[in-house]
Amino acid sequence: MTSGQGDQPGGQYGPGGQYGPPQDWNAPPAPAPPGQPYPGYAPAPSASFGQGAPAPMERPTTVRAGLGAYIAALVLSAVSQVVSLLNYDRVVEWTYANLGIEPDADLEAALAGAKGSVVTGIVIGFVFIALYALFLWFAWKGHNWARIVLWVLAGLGILGGLFGLALGSPLPFLSALNVFQLLILVAGVVLLALKPSSEWYRYRGWLRAAGQR
Repeated sequence: MTSGQGDQPGGQYGPGGQYGPPQDWNAPPAPAPPGQPYPGYAPAPSASFGQGAPAPMERPTTVRAGLGAYIAALVLSAVSQVVSLLNYDRVVEWTYANLGIEPDADLEAALAGAKGSVVTGIVIGFVFIALYALFLWFAWKGHNWARIVLWVLAGLGILGGLFGLALGSPLPFLSALNVFQLLILVAGVVLLALKPSSEWYRYRGWLRAAGQR
């Protein structure tokens, strides 16, 4: 046969007469080079620190001053406890005289009660100092729950200080320390409640929730 269609190289089936892909078939795209997305696919969005995050901020002056006020009140409380220990007998005598003892009461039992009250007060004072120091450290690190605990402790301290002023003190020096401590605690509560302080604690909470710090 001299017909040329079957003798052309490849014919309609490709070179060598082998079957090839259909005429309307498109080859798949070549693999993309490493580090580049495949054609038709957008790169995945990367996490960004600024997406939905509060603006970064340093520890504001209100937090520094507020916690500094708490530290000052802590120091005054420690001084008050030390002064009470150094004047233990005088404090016991004053407490004994202000117990309101009846004439027919057991004086020895009353004196023992006065000593017990003084010792208990001093021990509780040192326990509060330790708790204050612990919560101050957490508040400095930006834990909002510690700020709330400090507010509660300050409230208790203010109420106790007002009661102490109404009751009196065996030493004028202790009364003066009590007044200064009350004023400092009020300042600390107000400073930690101001807007810059709240924003910083909110920012620190966001950092911990996001695993940043």
